[in-house]
Amino acid sequence: MNTLTIGQLMWVAGGIQAGIVFVNFLLPRKLRVREGLVHVPVLLKQVFYVHWLYIVIVVGLFGALCFGFARELSGASPLGRFLSAFMAAFWLLRICLQWFYYDSATMRQHKVLYALYTCSLVALVGILGWATVRPLK
Repeated sequence: MNTLTIGQLMWVAGGIQAGIVFVNFLLPRKLRVREGLVHVPVLLKQVFYVHWLYIVIVVGLFGALCFGFARELSGASPLGRFLSAFMAAFWLLRICLQWFYYDSATMRQHKVLYALYTCSLVALVGILGWATVRPLK
């Protein structure tokens, strides 16, 4: 059986993050964000949308780094290893928020998306964490 190298897994991580970016353009309609923000002051709506956009940009950047600098992120350079560690911690924190902070009733309403997203986050933490602790020689 042919196994994936850490560099190839970094491309998988990039693909997962690209998928997260794509889904974030569909998610506001699915979660009915506009209806939920009807009674929120204008400035808070603007802050919400700007933060959402910035997070999508950062996740897109993470994906681009995984595609463009797979070898470096796989431990070929100290900076790449640091960025892999940072991204692994970023996604690990996101898992914790998903499990312990977000409204569980909403998560139960969207079980398939929740499960798929959680699996994606676990894969990201695994790939990026592996690259951090087992860098290229």
